[in-house]
Amino acid sequence: MPTEFNYFNYFTEIEEYFWKKRGAHLLVSPLDWAILETWQKAGIPLDAVLKGIDRAFESYQRSRRGAAGRSMKSLAYCVDAVLDAATEAKEAAAGKGPADGAAAKASQSFAPEEVRAYLLRNRELLAAAADKVTAVSADLAARLRETASRLNEVLPLTDVPGRLDLEDLERRLTVLEEKLSAAVAASASEEVLLEIRREMDRALSPYRRKMSAEQLGQLERQYIQKRLFETYGVPRLSLFYLT
Repeated sequence: MPTEFNYFNYFTEIEEYFWKKRGAHLLVSPLDWAILETWQKAGIPLDAVLKGIDRAFESYQRSRRGAAGRSMKSLAYCVDAVLDAATEAKEAAAGKGPADGAAAKASQSFAPEEVRAYLLRNRELLAAAADKVTAVSADLAARLRETASRLNEVLPLTDVPGRLDLEDLERRLTVLEEKLSAAVAASASEEVLLEIRREMDRALSPYRRKMSAEQLGQLERQYIQKRLFETYGVPRLSLFYLT
């Protein structure tokens, strides 16, 4: 297993690792992305996720389906193993200096020009989404344009001499995205929400019994947010989505 990761390449690292374990380069489903986002928001370290995936595959290969040659279809099979690995990592880290994780994050970063291009691209996508939804929801269109304007205010941070403070920038973008998520959810029609929930229930159906109520609740929230953003053409703002 690799020992060094780019902190802000969290999704890409896990996605590629899962592909390699499956032996097939397939698109990760909306459900899988929601699971990834749940792990990221829970602060589960990348190495713990990969360790959990390893264990889940080992367990799956011993199951009837694995023995029959069927491939694992979703990261949903890895949820418990990943949480167990995360708990072990937390216990192992007890007593270590709190700066260890921060130092690892700070040592891995994007170039300022990459971040600037990402912010500019999202600003354009927000403006396009605002034009798209104006006739449907003036309030949402206003929030999208306001967020695009806020990205303009953040852009100068990428021009500051010296090392770009990615952690502070990520905090700013997280606040903007959380406000945007609330606005999108409030503006969504009952028909849109109902269709997303039907889709989500179909995707989750095979795995519900394997997850706790808390796990399901978190996963459902992430799934709905992801699909709402896709429906209205709203970009994700976090640096975790830069790649």
